[in-house]
Amino acid sequence: MSAIDTGMPAGPSLEARAAYLDAVLGSLPGLRLLTDEVDRESYRRDETAYLEPPLPIGVALPTATAEVAELVRLAAIHRVPVVPRGAGTGLSGGAAGVDGGLTIAFTRMDRILEIDRADLVVVTQPGVVNADLKKAVAAEGLFYAPDPASYEMCTIGGNLGTNAGGLCCVKYGVTRDSVIGLEIVTADGSVVRLGGRTVKDVAGYGLIPLIVGSQGTLAIVTEATLRLRPAPPPKATLIAFFAALDDAGRAVAAVIDAGVEPCTLELMDRTTIRAVDDIHHLGLDLDAAAMLLIESDLPGAAAGIALETAARACDGAGATTTIIATDPQEADWLRQGRRMAFNAMEQLGVARMEDVGVPRGRVPDLLREIERIASDQGLTIATFGHVGDGNLHPNIILDRDEPDGAAKLKRATDALCIAAIELGGTVTAEHGIGISRRDFLERQRGAGAVALMRAIKDALDPLGILNPGKVLSER
Repeated sequence: MSAIDTGMPAGPSLEARAAYLDAVLGSLPGLRLLTDEVDRESYRRDETAYLEPPLPIGVALPTATAEVAELVRLAAIHRVPVVPRGAGTGLSGGAAGVDGGLTIAFTRMDRILEIDRADLVVVTQPGVVNADLKKAVAAEGLFYAPDPASYEMCTIGGNLGTNAGGLCCVKYGVTRDSVIGLEIVTADGSVVRLGGRTVKDVAGYGLIPLIVGSQGTLAIVTEATLRLRPAPPPKATLIAFFAALDDAGRAVAAVIDAGVEPCTLELMDRTTIRAVDDIHHLGLDLDAAAMLLIESDLPGAAAGIALETAARACDGAGATTTIIATDPQEADWLRQGRRMAFNAMEQLGVARMEDVGVPRGRVPDLLREIERIASDQGLTIATFGHVGDGNLHPNIILDRDEPDGAAKLKRATDALCIAAIELGGTVTAEHGIGISRRDFLERQRGAGAVALMRAIKDALDPLGILNPGKVLSER
């Protein structure tokens, strides 16, 4: 399988690499440091198909902030790049290896430090898996909202790095909306605390929103204080099937216009419906062009009223069938089927998930553009996503032995990114720029905005050692 050139910068000399690793071993004798090539290979990539990044010179697995700070301090001295990494489930190349760089894997910094019911916060290390955090706070009658589809595998640190979203974004927002405090390691190895526990705090510049979503290019997060909520009631679930994608797009607008505030509003197209049902046997309508999954977590009868209103809105937009799940197990199966949609795509071939977003009113236009691109280029593109906030995930499916895969993929991803920008949208709504979307950052944001980003990067990382080549291209 051919690979896409990552365009990564050249790393330090062999002598500098060896000197850095020697310094790390001397200063941190208790640190687990992987240097065997076989071990390092498993940390080379994330889940982004067709990227072939360099092999890290080593993989450090710290257990404490002090170890991270020392790793970065020594990296600054030896001019060695460092790449923070969570579970490696990212889809933009943000945690991929860089030439001559050390990967810092946070899977051993996996402790939940405190759950504070009075202040409705949880303090956690970055290596905690999202689902484990949810379970821990749920045991206290509380709820952590950010809900990526990969929540059973992805870590809080990775979520912070990409400003991850998920199935609940339409009501509760993205990861950044739940962060009120951070502990970070800066590019010189200093440990700095940002924010705190107060609900309202406008002292100084807003540094937390700057760090969250920066993919480790401005600082490395070693601890987070996250906002919690009282646990909502169990979700009520509705599915609606449509004979045309356009009808599903119009139904989304109709549901919102009807005053419904869903906690989940998801779309799957025909290819996705069939792939998911083939694995999970949910009894979905295999002839439908699209399916909407709509959920409400309002209390008592209000949830049922909301879904009845949503069902009428879907019927008015041309739904062929609407079904309100009466069995909690059935509802959970439907939700899990949507969560596992990308895994279902991977059964069809090599799947590259994109992450475009548009204003909600332009969703039907984006769906038409995706269909046009697939037709023009003779490709299978399966689409699902968080349609309630305008964020769709077109999945480009290629044969596993496709000899021209990288070129075909680039043509398709370029066309998808251009379509999203021209519709007033974004090339990434929750997965991050990383490597894979880096070339479109200036086209979307403009030269002036990117110049400001470079100025911030230069100010916070003057040596350019924090995850270089990610988000911003090398000059």
